[in-house]
Amino acid sequence: MKRILAFILLLALTLSGCKGSSEPSEESSAAFNGDSRVVCLYGSYAEAWLLAGGELVGVTEDAVKERDLDVGEAQVIGTVKEPNAEAIIALEPDLIIFSEDIAAQVDMVDVFTDAGIAVSGYRVDTFGDYSEMMEEFCGITGHEELLSEYVEKPREQIESARDKYGFKEEGPRVLLIRAFSSGIKAKTDDELAGAIMKDLGCNNIADDHPSMLEDLSLEEVISSDPDYIFVTTMGDEDAALSYLQGVIEENPAWEGLAAIKAGRFHVLPKDLFHYKPNHRWGESYEYLGKLLKE
Repeated sequence: MKRILAFILLLALTLSGCKGSSEPSEESSAAFNGDSRVVCLYGSYAEAWLLAGGELVGVTEDAVKERDLDVGEAQVIGTVKEPNAEAIIALEPDLIIFSEDIAAQVDMVDVFTDAGIAVSGYRVDTFGDYSEMMEEFCGITGHEELLSEYVEKPREQIESARDKYGFKEEGPRVLLIRAFSSGIKAKTDDELAGAIMKDLGCNNIADDHPSMLEDLSLEEVISSDPDYIFVTTMGDEDAALSYLQGVIEENPAWEGLAAIKAGRFHVLPKDLFHYKPNHRWGESYEYLGKLLKE
């Protein structure tokens, strides 16, 4: 997990007695607590902040429409790709939490710091990343006791899933497809599901065929003939799967793949494999592990 925490110079001078730094000090971290005015620009991180005992004054649309979070009276301040900077600043937040994976959010960092607002950015691809983020969140809110339920419990579930479903020797050959309404791509361990597959001992065929990451060729898939094929979707799931189905229908050889003939083609649920599963990370491992033992 990579993190950026930026403070205005005045805050840094006041709290730490030195000139600005990109790394938070104990004094600057202590400036925030569960009552701080916090805006979150990504639904998954908004959920994590709430799990850590925090409250929110502003969230992006996905937190409500896709994650169905109870955000109280928090104001919706745009979408993840188009947050409304003016609306965010008008809320007078103490801290803005954003995603380092979303370029539009990263580009807004200077706007917020110039306005005197602290910002903290995260990239969460693995349970370890999530664990580190939750430790920071619970440290800020003062609710470290919540780590037992929302970090240690899923950690134990993951360890159990590794023991039960992990491959001790060479694992199966898998293909992970990211489908959206206008295209498909292969993904590796830079994708949540891919990271779990790798942790369980699978061999992702895209690691041996990097060209799949930019332009997924069914000819390469057919040549590699994976044991399992998994699909995650972005955006409108029906539109994404319709596009994928159209590509498949253009190539009858798809039906001859070992994974297809064995019924090992699986569309993974969004709540566990597209959105960050947060405290349900153990469920993601368990779900995928069961499929890999079919």
